[in-house]
Amino acid sequence: MNSLLNDPFRADFDSLDEFADLISQVLQCPITIEDSNHRLLAYSTHDERTDPARISTIIGRRVPEKVINQLWKEGTIPALLKTDQPIRVKSMDDIGLSDRVAISIWKQEEVLGFIWAIEIDKTLNDKDFFLLKKAADAVKNKLLQLQTRKNKKGEHFQEFFWRLLTGHLTIKEEIIHNFQTLKITPSPSYAVLVFQFQHNITRKEEQSISYLLKTSQRLTIMLYTIDCNQLILLVSASKNERPLEEIDQFAQSFVWKMNERYNIQNITPVFSSINDDYGKIGKTYQETLKVLSIKEKFPFETKNIYHYQQLGIYQFFDVLLEKRKNEEYENHSLKSLHKYDQKHNSNLVETLEVFLNNDTNIADAAKELNVHANTLNYRLKRIAEIGEVNFKDPNQKMLLFIDLKLEKYHRL
Repeated sequence: MNSLLNDPFRADFDSLDEFADLISQVLQCPITIEDSNHRLLAYSTHDERTDPARISTIIGRRVPEKVINQLWKEGTIPALLKTDQPIRVKSMDDIGLSDRVAISIWKQEEVLGFIWAIEIDKTLNDKDFFLLKKAADAVKNKLLQLQTRKNKKGEHFQEFFWRLLTGHLTIKEEIIHNFQTLKITPSPSYAVLVFQFQHNITRKEEQSISYLLKTSQRLTIMLYTIDCNQLILLVSASKNERPLEEIDQFAQSFVWKMNERYNIQNITPVFSSINDDYGKIGKTYQETLKVLSIKEKFPFETKNIYHYQQLGIYQFFDVLLEKRKNEEYENHSLKSLHKYDQKHNSNLVETLEVFLNNDTNIADAAKELNVHANTLNYRLKRIAEIGEVNFKDPNQKMLLFIDLKLEKYHRL
């Protein structure tokens, strides 16, 4: 009996909601229990004392993203991920957060979730902190059971997604049946989004990725998987009228948070065109790989290109290069300019490429080449003479642009 008085959480409990009510009764304050991704698992129900952040969490079944972001900024969540001790959190009126105490629920080196206690009518003391630690220890087995069930379900998600990505599942009825079995609501339209890391993604980084994806509320993520150094997502593209812009904003935000929170840098995001045929996910995924391939070969020219539709003429470079090889074609103008550069140690070909890259804008091209506009005009005159180039002919300019890129593409 004495042990139960010292540790009121040793008694068996049937559900997490029942346990949340027990903690609330012992500590005399409202309680919420979350998983490691801030999804609501349980909350004390018999106490009407609360604050706007808790109300939003209960209604949405997860902590609002603005609250999570603020808790990261002011250091609460980083602290919770480092210690098993209770952390006191001061009120933040701008996000509707009252004074509260939080504690992480640990299993060895992994955080399984969190318990939050709102200090509305009382301030928790050292004895309460001791009891909160007991509560966190008592609830970890329940959270482990939930995690095991989620992991098994996740294996089915992975298998389904890879069948879609590799083109082994293309029949609409079968795809819809799989979505229904996994309790996923397919969006009317979708895109494939890939984040390429500089190295193979580690287990620890997988946890950080999962956390960011599950706490973000900007974009609906239907499926995701990890392949070596790539994070691959199937995302909804029908949330608003400008889906490509929304996906781009999400991608840039994800890259920024991975750097800011976890110091993981140089992640390259790319995404496909919008599609409404789920039987073509494999083809759509190939679009993202095409963008990554082009960005690798032309990093400077494509530094601001992130999705397939932005590739423009680069979409066809493989086909064009094959055509050039079969025809044994040479661009007469470029051949003449290369010979001149080699003989006179000049850079007319480079000048031409920069000029065309800048849409024949004299000021921008001169700035990039770090020369005076008059110098550039002189070079362009020499290019026109030596290469027999008519800069007023859009067809010739386009052909020169393509052949310059194909030369580079062929060398790589």
